[in-house]
Amino acid sequence: MKPLSKYMLEKAKEDRPLVVPYFMAGMRPLETLREDIELLADNGATAIEIGVPFSDPVADGPVIQAAGLQALGNGTSLQAIIEYLKTYQSPVPLVLMTYFNLFYHYGLERLVSDLAETDVEGLIIPDLPQEMYFKAQPIVDDENLALIPLVSLTSDFARIKELTEKAEGFVYAVTVNGVTGVGRTFNDELNAHFEKTAAVSPVPVLAGFGIDSKEAVAHFNELCDGVVIGSKIVQEFAEGHRRELADFLTSLTTIRQKNKKTA
Repeated sequence: MKPLSKYMLEKAKEDRPLVVPYFMAGMRPLETLREDIELLADNGATAIEIGVPFSDPVADGPVIQAAGLQALGNGTSLQAIIEYLKTYQSPVPLVLMTYFNLFYHYGLERLVSDLAETDVEGLIIPDLPQEMYFKAQPIVDDENLALIPLVSLTSDFARIKELTEKAEGFVYAVTVNGVTGVGRTFNDELNAHFEKTAAVSPVPVLAGFGIDSKEAVAHFNELCDGVVIGSKIVQEFAEGHRRELADFLTSLTTIRQKNKKTA
């Protein structure tokens, strides 16, 4: 079992949702990554997902696309992010999210070697289906990096089992058919979908895409182990609402599961 799996399973025993906020590296100078990571960690983040900007982000909605374009305009690169993270000890595990092309051109063996000098314990690669994991074999084989699977609403039970049976870190269960964003509504299929996913996953299941309120987090906390929050976090950072963001994250730590699952 990889370190991120052990950590998330231990955290899932606590009586509060797992919360993994996402933000885009490079919206501000990379030297400020420390400030952003610590703001999130100090206010209840279980782990932190850091976006690496990419020119064709097929899973990202308008808020995160705009953040990525801003970061690219600032000259942000995967190499620069990794070099900074080598100099910094994070208070919580980090997860990098970007598209396979960036990792492939960086060099997968080099990527694994360089990330071993950072606190990055997981990768999310939304355009790499499980059938193509052999293309990322150095990542799959590494004892410290978890390759986190995404499960969509269109996945049937057989596909869910296939995606989750060897999952590491956590399972990213997508709540909508489409891209990331805020102000989403969620359909009635979710309850059964999350029940099926949680039933077969060996690691915690986190809901993601479109989650932007305490009420939404409380709702998904009844269906799974926690949430990934992206566009809401990126928007607050972009608008300079750091105090409001801290208060929002802190409020999530008070959520309790009404029907607490027992082992």
